[in-house]
Amino acid sequence: MRTTFVIISLTICAVLLSFCIGSFHAYYYPMKFKEEIIEYSKSYNVESALIASVANVESSFKEDARSSKGAVGLMQILPSTGEWIASQLGEEFSEQKLKEGEYNLKLGSFYLSYLIDYFNDVKLAVCAYNAGQGNVKNWLKDERYSKDGKQLNKIPFKETANYLNKVLKNYKYYKNRYK
Repeated sequence: MRTTFVIISLTICAVLLSFCIGSFHAYYYPMKFKEEIIEYSKSYNVESALIASVANVESSFKEDARSSKGAVGLMQILPSTGEWIASQLGEEFSEQKLKEGEYNLKLGSFYLSYLIDYFNDVKLAVCAYNAGQGNVKNWLKDERYSKDGKQLNKIPFKETANYLNKVLKNYKYYKNRYK
């Protein structure tokens, strides 16, 4: 009788723990816009997991997100950057459309691809996505931050260092979800 009680108790605990872990992951690592992310991943040759990671860190997949600096949407695109991206894609730019998830993901995915190609390095691209391309170029020229001009040994903005760590942590999770 006691053995049966222990087995039932352990089974209930395992089920509850599994539910809690699943709820944790669903909350902290949402799987929104999966089809669009896969589409733009293929279109712009950027890993789906990286796109999802940036979107989750930037906005937790909230279409109406707006930063204190004026960045908008899922991937937190500044209107000026969005206008540049749209011109590169040969499209009309709409600041209002930045609040639409699919449009924002399209622009953000293209921009990630552009930064990865520019720096030839995902980590540098993620840093540039957060701190700006010009800042990362300057850091690479500064011996305090880069010993070889190709990699960062130190990221001078704490916010950017934290951002990179968050994106990489998300990436580890999403990499197993986008296969």
